[in-house]
Parts: sequence; C-alpha cells; structure tokens
Amino acid sequence: MTVDLDQITQEALSLPSDARATLAERLLQSLDDAKLSEIDKAWIEEAEKRYQELKEGKVAGIPAHEVFTQIREELRCKS
Repeated sequence: MTVDLDQITQEALSLPSDARATLAERLLQSLDDAKLSEIDKAWIEEAEKRYQELKEGKVAGIPAHEVFTQIREELRCKS
C-alpha cells in the first residue's frame, strides 16, 4: 500500500458509520458497474426500489418465519 492509500484508509475509518457505509457503497458501485449485466442492474434497481418503499413505510415487511411457514404449507398442498 502506498502512504496515500494508508492515509485515505485511516481517514475513511474515522468517519461515522453511516458515512463509511455510503463510501463503501460508492466504492463497490464503481467496481461493479463495469461487470454487471443488464439483468443484474435491473434486479439491483428493483431491490433498491423495494427497500426504499419499505423504509418510507409504503409497504410492510413480513417476518421471515411467517414467509417460510406459508411456503411450507403451500409446498405440502402441492405434493
């Protein structure tokens, strides 16, 4: 590592957790953009849209145990 990279790393690690998360997301995005297919990009957009709707209270989440119980019941009915 170069001294500049070490310094940047230390400064980044001193940021509040929400700023570090934003920085990490931006850095990962810069790496992924070139490698993602159109299908991958569409799924990411959909996931981000759904997450935003959940955060804004436009939709309600369903606890995982309820989802898995429902799936198990539906699978039992089909067999």
